Parts: sequence; C-alpha cells; structure tokens
Amino acid sequence: MIDYSPFWMTLQNSKESTYTLINEHKISGSTINRLRKNEPISTVTINDLCTILNCTVQDIAQYIMTEEDKERIKKRKDQ
Repeated sequence: MIDYSPFWMTLQNSKESTYTLINEHKISGSTINRLRKNEPISTVTINDLCTILNCTVQDIAQYIMTEEDKERIKKRKDQ
C-alpha cells in the first residue's frame, strides 16, 4: 500500500497549504482527497508536489506492505 502520511507532514512543515495547492498551484481538490484516502495518484502529480514543496518522493509517499499485497503477489506467482 502506498501511504501518503509523509505528504501531510511535509505540507505542514512548508509554507503551502491545501488551499494554496488548489488555488495557486492548480492541484485538483480530488487529488487532495485521493491523498487523504491513500488512493493512487500519478507520478506526474508526485513530481509536481515534489517541485512545489521542494522535497523528495520519500517526503510525499512511503510503501507499507499489507496482507492484501502479499496475497496479490502470491496469486500472481501461483499462476
């Protein structure tokens, strides 16, 4: 699972806010909502966020292995 909790810490420690991301940098509200829900976003969006926040990918997202991930990989391997 891709977890975006690092993004929220990075955002909190920056001069930006969700308001400025949406209104000044034209990041869509639906993208902000996807980040809140740990739903997929594009690598282009990750690149944009890194540029805006002057940070690295690790400051935006982290990978956490879940049981669902393990099962999905196991099913692929067994096919």
